[in-house]
Formats: sequence, C-alpha cells, structure tokens
Amino acid sequence: MVKEALEEIKRGVSEIIDQERIEMLLKNYFEKGINYYVKAGFDPTAPDLHLGHTVLLQKMAMLQKYGAIVQFLIGDFTGMIGDPTGKNETRKKLDKETVLKNAQSYKDQVFKILDPEKTVVMFNSQWLEALGASGLVELTTTFNVARMLEREDFDKRYKSQAPISISEFLYPLLQGYDSVAMNCDIEMGGTDQKFNLLMGRHLQRVYNVGKEQAVVMMPLLEGLDGVNKMSKSLGNYVGVTDEPSDMYGKLLSISDVLMWKYYELLSARSLPEIEQFKKDVDGGMLHPKAAKEALASEIVERFHGKIASKEAKEEFDRIHKQNELPSEMDEFEEVAPIWIAKALAGCALVGSTSQARRDISQGAVKINQEKISDEQLQLEKGEYVLQVGKRKFAKLKVK
Repeated sequence: MVKEALEEIKRGVSEIIDQERIEMLLKNYFEKGINYYVKAGFDPTAPDLHLGHTVLLQKMAMLQKYGAIVQFLIGDFTGMIGDPTGKNETRKKLDKETVLKNAQSYKDQVFKILDPEKTVVMFNSQWLEALGASGLVELTTTFNVARMLEREDFDKRYKSQAPISISEFLYPLLQGYDSVAMNCDIEMGGTDQKFNLLMGRHLQRVYNVGKEQAVVMMPLLEGLDGVNKMSKSLGNYVGVTDEPSDMYGKLLSISDVLMWKYYELLSARSLPEIEQFKKDVDGGMLHPKAAKEALASEIVERFHGKIASKEAKEEFDRIHKQNELPSEMDEFEEVAPIWIAKALAGCALVGSTSQARRDISQGAVKINQEKISDEQLQLEKGEYVLQVGKRKFAKLKVK
C-alpha cells in the first residue's frame, strides 16, 4: 500500500524533498492508523481561486485518502505584507477588511475539492500577532541578509537597485514560522515557492520542533495562453467560480499540447487511462477535440455538478456547431446614437474602447451574427445582439 500511495503522490510532482519522511508517514498510517499534517498556505490577495490553485488542492485531497489532515492556511497576516516571490517591485499592501473578505471567499470554495472532515482551516494571524516585537526580533536572528539575497527575485532587484522593503525580507521568515506553529509534517507549494518552503524546514530545526517537514512542489500551471503562469491579472485563467458555460468554453480553447498537462495535473483519471487517450489521439483513433471535451466536462462537473456540465456542453455545441445564439444573455440599454466601441465597453464585453477597436480590426466583433469592420460605427435605435470572440454575448436595446 505504501508503494502504491507514494506513486500516486508523485504524479505530476516537480520535486520532493525528504521522500523518506513521506514514506514513514504513510507506513505509520497504514500500520498504526496515525494521521499526519499537510500544510499549504494561501494569501487571500484575490477573492477567487482558479484552476492553477486547484493543482495543490487536488494533491492535498488525494493525500487525505492516505491519512493526511490538511491544514489549509489562510495567510491573513502575511497577506497584508504580500508575497514578494517572482515580483520585480514591492507589492501593494492589502487592508485587513479586504483580506478577511477574500479569506471567506476562499473558505467557501476549497470544500468543492477538500474533505471538510479532514481539513482544518487556520489563520496565521493567530500566532503571528501573538509573536510580538521581541518574538519578531528573535525570528530575524535565525537568518542572515546574505542568505536572503540568494533568492533569485531579491538578487535581481538588488542588482538593478529596485527597492526591497524590510517587510519583504520578513515574509519568508513568517511563512517558515507558520510551519513551526502548525507543527506540520509536509508542506506543499509551487516550484516558485521553494525558498519559502525550505525556510519552514530550517525554522523547525532552529525552534527544536522535533521534526523537519517534507516538501512537495507542484509545477506551475500555464494559463489559457499556454505561455504564462495562470493568473487573474493576466486574464489567462479559469476561475473555480466561473459559470459552467464559460468554464467549458475556456477549457476547450487550450492548445492540444497543453491539454495533456491539464489532464495530468487536474484530471482524476488514472495515468494509464490518460496515456491511452494520448495514444488514441496520436494514432488518429480519437480526435483531440473529443479528448478536450472529456476533460472540460470532467472539470465543469467537479465544480458545478453533472447536470450543469451536460448543459454547458450542449450550449457550447449549439452556439459553435450549429451557429446559434446562447439561450441567455445579459441585457443592456443605451441612448441613440452610440459609438460601437462605447457600446461594447458598456455591455462589459471588453475592458475599454481601445480594446473594442482592436477587436473590431481583428474581426472578432459581430452584430446580429454579422462580422463588422467599421471602428467608427454608430448604432441607431433598435435591438442588437453584440458578440466578441466566440464566447461573449450581450443584448443591447438602443432607445
């Protein structure tokens, strides 16, 4: 059982530090029924989770099947500092009200994946606020500035003379101290978090916790563009709270190559089953789109249920295969005459009038299912169906 569990744990993982400890934890669970603690921290810097976050969540849910108690850490204290990882400038601080609002949103979403009976939601303000000034000063003595500057992002900013605040130096120390306070056995994170994850091991030694956490690092999931890490700020994300039809359509837009990484990191299908899919696609027995549809349906079902997944597929097929309009669209009203770019922005189909003009010039805008090319078009009185790209629709009544 230990060997089988370990193979499943290693699926899609980029790196494991101290695999022997994980094997010991599994052995103790299978032979003695002893649970162990798996930590993953999330700074509530945005109110919604996306599929990139769920790569970690799904791995933790899998560990719950093998004896793990998940410590889902919401960094309400550290979130007000901001994780400097991968940043080329100091991050803006969040106010406490925003952090707590976002934290509640996280809690509402994670149990779509995690088993609530095997999950403990924790907030690091509980122990970090209690640390006090003397405790914080003591914490800073456990690591030196030279070592901190070995971090790639800090090193780049230091050499380019970009500002680095003292609070940013504190961030990895505070994240590492979380591992001390939580007494965790395994910490999980993305590959970009390696420095912070190792800090937890370091501080557990310093504070004589009696254990050193193992570290499991997952690869970063590329967004819909296939290039950059999935991110809300880049707009290349699939949100956990996206409407079923939007989620389905977004997933069908990924490239055939990227699809297999999504399968490995997001699908609940076994690796042999995924490998068979890949062989069937490569051998021409299965169309890539059919494989992508199966993936999209599985993920939509996970977050919205079987009926919603079926309806999302039917809606997509109706619009894109039969060239029909969606059954439901947001409706807006404007006063005539109105410039098409302003109308598109007013209907929330684009972020700005300049974006609207770019979309028109690229042939991505339709009115009543007819493509338009006139960027200066004025809409007179009437009712219109506006469309941007393949998935964005709105009804506009011009009075």
